[in-house]
Amino acid sequence: MTAAGDGSASSAVPPQAGTRRSAGPPRVLAGRGALLFGNFVIGCGVMVVAGSLNDLTRSLQVSVAVGGQLISVAAAVMALSAPLLAAWVGGVDRRTLLTLSLVWYGIGHALCALMPSYASLLPARALSMLAAAVFTPQAAAAIGWLAPPELRGRAITFIFLGWSVASVFGMPLHSYIGEAFGWRYAFALVAVLAAVGALWVWRALPEGIRPPAMNLAGWGQVFTHPALMAIVAVTAMSGAGQFTLFSYFAPYYRQELHADPTTVSALFAWFGGFGLVGNLLLSRHVDRIGAGRAATVLLAGIAISAALWPLARTPAQLMAVILPWALGCFASNSAQQARLGSAAPALASALMALNTSAIYLGQALGAAGGGALMAANQAAGRPPFETLHWASLAWMVAAVALSLWAGRALARRSVAHA
Repeated sequence: MTAAGDGSASSAVPPQAGTRRSAGPPRVLAGRGALLFGNFVIGCGVMVVAGSLNDLTRSLQVSVAVGGQLISVAAAVMALSAPLLAAWVGGVDRRTLLTLSLVWYGIGHALCALMPSYASLLPARALSMLAAAVFTPQAAAAIGWLAPPELRGRAITFIFLGWSVASVFGMPLHSYIGEAFGWRYAFALVAVLAAVGALWVWRALPEGIRPPAMNLAGWGQVFTHPALMAIVAVTAMSGAGQFTLFSYFAPYYRQELHADPTTVSALFAWFGGFGLVGNLLLSRHVDRIGAGRAATVLLAGIAISAALWPLARTPAQLMAVILPWALGCFASNSAQQARLGSAAPALASALMALNTSAIYLGQALGAAGGGALMAANQAAGRPPFETLHWASLAWMVAAVALSLWAGRALARRSVAHA
């Protein structure tokens, strides 16, 4: 497996071209830590709206459905800009690029914290997320270029644990800060973390890391391969299914379960903790299980949680219901990345860039769809969260079915080639 976390190892290509500065294991270890922290910061920024949504909607006097569109817009920006920016910044030294992207991220979140209204916050949020579209895939490129061959896979996997750690610690912390002090402080925390990350990356990475950019031929082969495109579509469907509900966890916990701020934070910590466990277990066993089979099983677990969702009427019951989802949330993305990398190693660079866009596209579709359902429910006089889990389940069932088809299609192609 070549990557974990949000699966954005799009530019982690072998050293065949470009400019590379030799670095021994100590420098690689220093770079790994800085880039893991950078992905932690990026993850915290991506999740800050969902974690502090209760206070944000109260403070800016907008509905939960409207507030959730901040998630949709950010995800759409990242989905569209990730491959475009990857081509545009291909020749830039990664030390400079990654440092400046975190500086942009910090300034953007600081400005977001100062915005007086929802109308001004929305574009500021969108612009700040351009940094996320750059940092995560280019961090994979940097560490893959910096590490010696025998350490490359482990180094890439390691830095993507930052996203899982962000879910474990960042999401509950945002929730607590948002409930106790206000959403502006949660955004300000991301700005401070980004400043620390920028300084660390600048000090830890050497100059002269310039991996080659992706080429058009690889993209053409990807887009004409039905099974590979189906796997990418599975990623988008999974993201849509999860974020239909995940985007609105905080208000759901508060309004439906009557959870206090401490309980809301504990529920996020439970989810994130088992998300990290699931990712670690997958990393250990994926070669034995098979990436395709692992991805399908993990997606089915998320579907089970969506189906059982209305049965949980207390925080303790919800902890049990959400456990399969938590175990599969990050691990399913990692399994998808490993699946794509093993299915077509020569096309891995283009595939993983496209998969990154699929992740963010799914998030945008899910958050927007969930918000639209909530608005429709309220207009019809129904509880706002009443049908969200059914929409989530529909997405996940479709993802599982397509995943099974893609697995069979790849197997048939392998047999035919043999």
